[in-house]
Amino acid sequence: MPPDAPTGTDRPMGRGRAGTARYPFSAVVGMADLKLALLVNAVSPGVGGVLVRGEKGTAKSTIVRALAALLPPVGVVPGCRFSCDPYAPDPSCPDGPHTGPERGDTMPERVDTAGERAARLVELPVGASEDRLTGSLDIERALTEGVRAFEPGLLAAAHRGVLYVDEVNLLHDHLVDLLLDAAAMGESYVEREGVSVRHAARFLLVGTMNPEEGELRPQLLDRFGLTVEVVATRDPEERAEVVRRRLRFEDDPAGFAARWAEDEAVLAARIAAARDRLPGVELTDAAVRQITAVCASFEVDGLRADLVTARAAIALAAWHGRSTVTSDDVRTAARLALPHRRRRDPFDAPGLDRQKLDEILDEHAEPEPDHGPDPGEETDREPEPPDDDPGPSDDGPGGGVAGSQEGGERPEPSEPSVESGPGHAPDTETAPADAAYKPRLFTVPGVGAGAPGRRSKARSPHGRVSGARPGARGLHLTATLRAAAPYQSARGRDGAGLIVTPDDLRETVRDGREGNLVLFVVDASGSMAARKRMRAVKGAVLSLLLDAYQRRDKVGLITFRGADAAVALPPTSSVEAGARRLERLPTGGRTPLSAGLLRAAEVLRVERLRDPARRPLLVVVTDGRATHGPDPARAAGLLSGVASVVVDCESGPVRLGLAAALGARLGAEVVRLDRLGADSLAGIVRDARNVA
Repeated sequence: MPPDAPTGTDRPMGRGRAGTARYPFSAVVGMADLKLALLVNAVSPGVGGVLVRGEKGTAKSTIVRALAALLPPVGVVPGCRFSCDPYAPDPSCPDGPHTGPERGDTMPERVDTAGERAARLVELPVGASEDRLTGSLDIERALTEGVRAFEPGLLAAAHRGVLYVDEVNLLHDHLVDLLLDAAAMGESYVEREGVSVRHAARFLLVGTMNPEEGELRPQLLDRFGLTVEVVATRDPEERAEVVRRRLRFEDDPAGFAARWAEDEAVLAARIAAARDRLPGVELTDAAVRQITAVCASFEVDGLRADLVTARAAIALAAWHGRSTVTSDDVRTAARLALPHRRRRDPFDAPGLDRQKLDEILDEHAEPEPDHGPDPGEETDREPEPPDDDPGPSDDGPGGGVAGSQEGGERPEPSEPSVESGPGHAPDTETAPADAAYKPRLFTVPGVGAGAPGRRSKARSPHGRVSGARPGARGLHLTATLRAAAPYQSARGRDGAGLIVTPDDLRETVRDGREGNLVLFVVDASGSMAARKRMRAVKGAVLSLLLDAYQRRDKVGLITFRGADAAVALPPTSSVEAGARRLERLPTGGRTPLSAGLLRAAEVLRVERLRDPARRPLLVVVTDGRATHGPDPARAAGLLSGVASVVVDCESGPVRLGLAAALGARLGAEVVRLDRLGADSLAGIVRDARNVA
């Protein structure tokens, strides 16, 4: 395997893939917050890592890979697969026990000697298995030698280095749980296939993600120490400098890196000095009060935010060469540690009201005698982003449907200015959504094999073990041994080990859950535009979107009104985008139901070509009226065989049953809007039992 492979092996200091020079950290233009967050974690990995959220093409991966070249080299016990420190070896190391030199020894006289290597950058691919992450039984030795030996995974390779997870939001949830548990505890526990191993796993965790491809659960967001929102600069001059530097690097990677070598050396030396200074930094009682007051005032859940902010403030003080944590350190630490922890709802955009932050810090600051201005004050304080920073809004809903205020409450959009009466409904109006609730669970029948999720049954590599079948992927050890055992005499086994042939191999069969493509087709016509009804409809769709988010589904949104239907949201994993489109959804006009169904059939056809394994669930939200276009019966025929749900929005004392008729054509389950909630379903069941 090449020395630069992204599977946990060493990467030479300052070098990148295929032996080419890595883009220098100090050559990256702008992105001050991201650089600072990475450097804080380089000084103190106990901060808990960095989650980098940003649009595509913003050099997220480039700057993370550049960081590894700045880290000080690490001393290791030669031959230890778990990178034990020779001066403080892990007493439970599976390759131990180790003996090593005492710190300060110049001529070690013990058995082991201290080696040294560059800090590792280990990359976790999105498609990695649990075995590859945590390690597992060494199958080769188990089958050939009959011994239970542990084969380390990427967590062991990343110990005392950097573990980089690109597109962390696309990683399966149970792998993210394992990853973040190891990062929080500094240890990895493996209990599987007869192997019981514990080893140290302390690393700088960096994850990057594009929010357009889906969000992490709030519980997992909380496990990352700091988070940074990255957007491309809108300044033409700055963008031009980015282009110039990148082209120079591509023309002559080694020469470009050499021109920045001095700046890189200065940064590396500063990180090493800050690490040495870190244990001596004092966190005063006043700073602790400021930290806890800020976390309490912003109503973050739990106490992890307080601890992370404290560790980050200490690291910032060490980075700036101070021996005591200041209010500026607390301010910067809170700005990086709290925004993602304030999300009470998956649709809430992260943000922090900086004016409120300053007021809290001033209120709980320790009075200091006035000795005049500090000459170094301006250079020590972290620069605040400009007012026209294109990042997320700190104190308002901004561009999101559910931008959070102080308590994470959804703001009520303003009332439309046009009052509509009978016979005078405007062509376009908007209505706010009712509050979201827990809806009924709708599933796709049968057993699928699509992307991992939580909605429908599936054969999944991440579910519970339910059996074995012939094959060599995800080996089922006991089934393989059981298949080989009856033939040992015929194969001439002489006691040297079990003889296994390819025909004996059995792979594990697991039953799990998959995420589906949930395609919403929403009637936005005048027949649905009665203000109260449209509020309820939007609340119902928002609830179903929230359910899709929690079950790791892909979602799309089609609306129909007037003379045609439109794809308001192409199928995506970002349900937050769907919620934004829903909030701004205009209503009014005629009802082209057939056009909506035809557009849904076309979207599903295209998605089958892109992702054949992901099964669709069609959710049609309508009262069934069709006042424009052809009879919807033909369009419904094109959707036969698609698992469907019709949410009947018809109201009033006289019901025509048109939505139910549409459901019959689609072969869909029909649910009245007022019976969509899980609580309503439970009430129906209780009433039925009481009658019986």
